[in-house]
Amino acid sequence: MGQQPLDCRVCPSSSICMKNVLIFGHTGGIGRALADHYGAQGAQVTGVSRTTNGLDYLNPASVDAAMAQIDGPFDRVIVASGALEIDGYAPEKTIQAVTAQGMADQFAVNAIGPALILKHIKRLCPRRAPAVVAVLSARVGSIGDNNIGGWISYRAAKAAVNQIIRTSAIELGRTHPELALIALHPGTVATKFSANYTARHPTQTPENAAQHMAQVIEKMTPQNSGQFFDWAGKSIEW
Repeated sequence: MGQQPLDCRVCPSSSICMKNVLIFGHTGGIGRALADHYGAQGAQVTGVSRTTNGLDYLNPASVDAAMAQIDGPFDRVIVASGALEIDGYAPEKTIQAVTAQGMADQFAVNAIGPALILKHIKRLCPRRAPAVVAVLSARVGSIGDNNIGGWISYRAAKAAVNQIIRTSAIELGRTHPELALIALHPGTVATKFSANYTARHPTQTPENAAQHMAQVIEKMTPQNSGQFFDWAGKSIEW
């Protein structure tokens, strides 16, 4: 059973008009902005989240149940869900602050969850037509770009999801030669997700971030599959 579209408008002049877009985490700040952006461009947008579908990465059975309700094919799939704090466990300032449960929850939400979604991409995306799958990652997940330390569990989970994306892209390239699977850093966005951690960093609104990310997504080709980009389209080292 397919989900009801969030928005669908006919827009013959749009380059993404009539595209089918699937967004995980569409009720969050970035996810909602992406859904609004694509809907305004004439795409049919399907949203999946814990609020609307019971999707809970800490409960893998709920992921399978939510995915069973979704029918493709989708031209764009965006995994915009994630968490910086989980059950009060904040990013660590030192390795001494790490707890097993806190790190496990970070991996469950930010790495294992996206992996469970990517299990279904072969079914959800066309095999012989262009498609883009973007999983929101974070620059702090870059091992090469890490010069200040801290945030060990979150960094590690994002580094893990980057490897999941890279490896999955290789496999999908064999079965879906026109598909691009990328990791995408949204920048520092003013949302509840990051509210406690943006005081010293310039931010952008969810709407601006969504517009920039959509521009990057729409430029992706199979040659970009398995790569890591920021919201401005610049490549990020692993």
